[in-house]
Amino acid sequence: MRRLKDNISSDYVSAANRLNGRKARKRIVAYVEAYDDIFFWRTVLSEFENDKVYFEVMLPTRGNLTKGKKSALMSLLKAKVGDSMIACVDADYDYLLQGVTAVSKELNENPYVFHTYVYAIENYQCYAPSLHDVSVAVSLNDHSIFDFEEYLREYSEAIFPLFVWNIWFYRQNHYGKFTISDFNKVIETGSFSLEDPYRGIRSVRHKVGKKVKQLQRENPGAKDSWQKLKDELKELGVTPQTTYLYIQGHHLFDNVVVPILKKVCDVLVRERQREINRKAVHSTQRYNELASYSHSVEDIVPMLRRNTGYRHAEPFVRLQNDVRNFLSHSGI
Repeated sequence: MRRLKDNISSDYVSAANRLNGRKARKRIVAYVEAYDDIFFWRTVLSEFENDKVYFEVMLPTRGNLTKGKKSALMSLLKAKVGDSMIACVDADYDYLLQGVTAVSKELNENPYVFHTYVYAIENYQCYAPSLHDVSVAVSLNDHSIFDFEEYLREYSEAIFPLFVWNIWFYRQNHYGKFTISDFNKVIETGSFSLEDPYRGIRSVRHKVGKKVKQLQRENPGAKDSWQKLKDELKELGVTPQTTYLYIQGHHLFDNVVVPILKKVCDVLVRERQREINRKAVHSTQRYNELASYSHSVEDIVPMLRRNTGYRHAEPFVRLQNDVRNFLSHSGI
């Protein structure tokens, strides 16, 4: 049986807004893909709220929409979005595909569909300039012992040529020949060590070079189109130094950034514990201080998921401009 909520559209919300009177704030419903997305989109939209407008971020009621069900969300809302109802989704590869598929076309052309520009929310959470702050929030130790920005810049430069190939195959609709999973396997860094942090990147550079040569051999006529795509991707915001923002978010989060943060935070926590041991005047003080500190130390993954240090990232600024233009065109 269809519920009333299944029939809610932008026009319905607009009518409800009018019933509240002219002086009431306009309500705009923002539908997202999954519960995990609500906090991020609240951080995007909250700064545009004022005495004229507010947003309500929620999941559609119909169906069991889970992460990755962007196409289901967009097909569900296709005829319903408007000035009072918007869809907010991860860009995935669809932003870079620039309309090659139906979902990509909708994402890039529908003014009521907002997307992350970067692959997913996880990529923002792993924004390199913010990761030192995350390590401080976890360990309560502000000692900078690792250059996250340099590492992710080097990693990005190592994977960029193969990333262009991956997008090339998706643009050609031949992605079965070199899938995103295939790409992720090549750019896997292996175990991370602070003693030799760049060992994984050297390995990736070697594997990428080997794979690129193979793809060049197998696709001899692709040279010009590959170069053209590389230039276009740079215009879309993908530079050799920022490729990490456009690869699969789960891969970046789980396989690259979290293992580094674990090693860094382990060192910072031990350092702080040694300091407490050294400064304690007697054993009771030492015990109390160590107990207090251990209760204050945070887990890495929840802290990373609540990271909002990406607000100055160029793609995030573009997303904010999209919201600003939408509100301006809506007369708000």
